[in-house]
This record gives sequence, C-alpha cells and structure tokens, in this order.
Amino acid sequence: MKIGILGQRGGWHVSALQEALARRGIVAPSFPITRLTARLAARPWVKASDESLESYDVLFVRAIPGGSLEQVIFRVDALHRLENAGCRIVNPPTAIERTVDKYYTSTLLEDAGLPTPHTIVTEQFDDAMVAFHELGGDIVVKPIFGSEGRGIVRVSDPDTAYRVFRALELGRYVYYLQEFVPHGCEDIRVFVVGQEAVAGMTRQADTWKTNVAQGARGTALSLSDELREMALRATRALGADYAGVDILPVQGGGYSVIEVNGIPGWRGLKAATGIDAAEHLMDYVLSEMV
Repeated sequence: MKIGILGQRGGWHVSALQEALARRGIVAPSFPITRLTARLAARPWVKASDESLESYDVLFVRAIPGGSLEQVIFRVDALHRLENAGCRIVNPPTAIERTVDKYYTSTLLEDAGLPTPHTIVTEQFDDAMVAFHELGGDIVVKPIFGSEGRGIVRVSDPDTAYRVFRALELGRYVYYLQEFVPHGCEDIRVFVVGQEAVAGMTRQADTWKTNVAQGARGTALSLSDELREMALRATRALGADYAGVDILPVQGGGYSVIEVNGIPGWRGLKAATGIDAAEHLMDYVLSEMV
C-alpha cells in the first residue's frame, strides 16, 4: 500500500504519522502542499516535489498553510482531483472545506440539532454594531478562517467594538461575532476517529482562551455518554474521518459545541491522556483499505 502525507517535513504530527505507519511496515514520505503542480490533458494530474500523487492509495492532509484565496482554493481543488482519481484523502477535501470555515461549520452544527453559541455574521460595519448589542455587549470576534485561537478578540465595551470593527472594515473582513459564553477559563476537547470518541481532555487556562497553543493545560477527562454522542454527531455533520471537537460547559447545565477542527493536533492530548491518536487513526484508515 502506498501512503503519503501532505504536511511540513519533520513536523511533530507528520513524524507521529510516519512512526505509526512504520510500525505497520509502511514507509510514508511527506510533501509540502505548497509545492503542487496540476495538469489537464496530460499526466501526472497532480504532483508534488516532482512525484506523482495520483499513484498513492492514501494521502493524509496535515496542513493547508495560509495564503491568498486563489492559493488555498487551488490546494483544495487538487485534493478533490486526487480523490476523484481514486486516492483516499484523510480528511476528505469536502470535510476540510467545511471545517476551515467557522460560519459553515456553525450552520452545519445547528442544522444537525447541536447547541452552538448565538452567532451573527455580517459584512457591514453598522450591522456589526447592532449585532454587538444584540449579543449582549460581550462578544468574541473571530476570523472566519483561523486556528489555535489566533486573531480571536473578546470585546465588551461599545467604544472598543467601534474601533475593532472599523479596523476590520479597512481590511474588508467579514464580521463573525459570537456571544461570549462564560466557561471558567476551561473547555473540553474530544478527539473522534471514525465512529469512536477515542479520548477527551479538559483544557484549563489562565485567560478565557483555552487553546493549548495559547498555553492552556490539558487534563484527562472521562467522557460521559452525552459528550461522546455530541462529538460523534458533530464529526458526522462535517463529514470528517477524524476531528477535534471543542465543547463548552454552559453555566446552569448542558454543553455548547464551539468548533470542529478538521486537521486537529493531538500533541497536548497525548501528553494529558497518554493516548496516541495516530495509532487509532492508522487502525481506522487501514482497516477500511483492506
């Protein structure tokens, strides 16, 4: 079986996947997704670093770096092309498209009947100011495309909202505004592979941002049936093979699904729980290829 990885050569997660595959007797080279070349009316259809990718049975996608809109669209288009050629892409390009877009993710979660915070998305400054007050005057402003908590700002003052929104207007950004949900500086990450919630952890921070990349600390969590079911439903709603599902405990009871990460990290999860998600992911994907 021929398996490759699209990601940063030498990166922690790329190495973890390569090691998990090596334990199964498979050598998996890695390729930067920024080095793709595609052809029409000639072959190879898609190659990276001078190697044809259509000859691979499975390609794991570990990174789609930021770039221009055209660059990002081309990279995902190339994944669709490879999938259409019979290559198994993990996660599928459709799931990646859905999960990198916070608005699209939120709509799919709500359509699946999952609780998610009150959110307003708009392009106009005046509408954003109205939304700030409608959401209770304490909001989280997020980039539609983003990860690891970068670029997320909490705004709870009208004058600050005015200045932040004007700055976003200059950059021609979309306003993605979400009510701030009090959560005691902690949330829950559930890691799903296939039809199984393989691990969970509570992420605790010194600020309201609970991303491990922002310094939060992970503690192993024994998942309740409710949390497992919510995470599985969220992953199915996005069409992902595996995902990191972020859930907030709501004061007064219940939970709210915040995000679904389609290229999730598990370094902090492994440190907190001892569970190696790469092993579960390999078992799941390779069992499907038999």
